[in-house]
Amino acid sequence: MNEIIPTAHEWMELHVEALFTHDRRLRLRDVNEPWPGAAPAARFFLGRTVEGTAICRFRHDVPDLLVEQMEERVADETVDYREKPKHFEAYLSLLQAEQFTMGPCYLVPAELTPTMQTVRVTRENVTELSRGGFEWLVSEIDYAQPCIALVRDGRAVSVCRSVRIAPRAHEAGLDTLERYRGNGYAAEVVAGWAAAVRETGCLPLYSTSWDNRASRSVARKANLVLYGANFTVT
Repeated sequence: MNEIIPTAHEWMELHVEALFTHDRRLRLRDVNEPWPGAAPAARFFLGRTVEGTAICRFRHDVPDLLVEQMEERVADETVDYREKPKHFEAYLSLLQAEQFTMGPCYLVPAELTPTMQTVRVTRENVTELSRGGFEWLVSEIDYAQPCIALVRDGRAVSVCRSVRIAPRAHEAGLDTLERYRGNGYAAEVVAGWAAAVRETGCLPLYSTSWDNRASRSVARKANLVLYGANFTVT
């Protein structure tokens, strides 16, 4: 297993590496989804860390002059990951964009382990486990591995799977059926998923949006390690 990378800045680099595919110039190409048919990457990624550092990446088709103008503003950022970027309006204006995402990024720590029994979802058991709410998982199961579920009444009620997969890190995708929320099941499958990811030699990462209170609550209850926040413009 790989040694845990010691800095938030390096965790943020792993985060953007997992989110998007890159070319040789470290320009973004596509959303790094493990299944076929990936969408184009965001045009701009800004990651700000709890250490007060920042990294930025641009999609391959953003003109070099525009990249230079935006990099000048990134260098002048007030790196407070809890707030909007200092040059938030300028980034949107320069890219002539309106759509953006913003939210916290976490590392799932090695000491987090499930206290309830979880199961690995595979091609062999997905049809049975996915009935009653997770039927869509059948089409993803060959790609979104590892996939861990908590089972109640003979079916999966909470699932965590790898939805972004890079050589050094995986990003979590988490879903819990509505009637089973509030029982701590989400934190359990995140713990089980993270353990399975670490067995592959990769680091388990978890990110969400500031508006997603339920997802942030899972991160808080599971004592995930906050290392910063991302800001992306599409």
